[in-house]
Amino acid sequence: MRWYALAIYVFLYLPIVLIVFFSFNSGRYAMDWQGFSFQWYGRAFANRFAMQALATSLEVGLWTAALSTVIGTLTAIGLERTRGWPRRLFDGLIYVAIMVPGVVIGIATLIAFVTLFGALNPLLAHLFGPDGPQLAMGRATVVGAHVLFNLAVVTLIVRARLAGLDRSLIEASEDLYATPLGTFRQVVLPLLTPAILAGFLLSFTFSFEDFIIAFFVAGPNNTLPIYIFSSIRRGITPEINAIGTVVLIVSLTLLITAQFLLRSRDRAVAGKG
Repeated sequence: MRWYALAIYVFLYLPIVLIVFFSFNSGRYAMDWQGFSFQWYGRAFANRFAMQALATSLEVGLWTAALSTVIGTLTAIGLERTRGWPRRLFDGLIYVAIMVPGVVIGIATLIAFVTLFGALNPLLAHLFGPDGPQLAMGRATVVGAHVLFNLAVVTLIVRARLAGLDRSLIEASEDLYATPLGTFRQVVLPLLTPAILAGFLLSFTFSFEDFIIAFFVAGPNNTLPIYIFSSIRRGITPEINAIGTVVLIVSLTLLITAQFLLRSRDRAVAGKG
């Protein structure tokens, strides 16, 4: 079984290692090693279109993470205090949002936005004239589609932390005549902070590296994964490998940080226990 596990890990991670390795190739062709060089990283960061796509991904990721964190945290707190069939209903909806494939979310949100814009744009044209504002696919639609998935992730992370809170701390705060808002601000929120930060980082990571959902609703805007996909259709170059390596490093850094936050909180809770 050890050799079987090793073979699985090699199969999964060897292509990633090759991308990183050949991103330092001095030659023009992706898989033809000509020597060690950082030139393709310089060209990647000097590529105006790649930097525009990177800026779009960063903006979309930050908006997605912020909205998902706020909505997901409030949802988790609300569900923790809800009982009966409403809680079971929303629990089911949250798990469905996570289990549904990204291509289904992309198609569904595309249809929803097209239908909504088709209904609202004639009204806007009637109110503001033919030269008035019109709704169209863009960064806002990508954020909306990404929030649909990521708020479910944040909700589950924060609810898991809420379930492990020491209720005696909340009761002690109430015994000391703290208001519900004061208890939340001074007791609950500090205890939830690691989970909230982890949810923020995971939401940003999932949004930053997403291609499938963004491909359907991005419109004329290119996120970095969409730019990489478009460039690969013209051939794989060391520059694409360099961009892919940067995305990999950013994603791994954020994921490891989020995991560290969750584990550090687990150790703190275990120590108090």
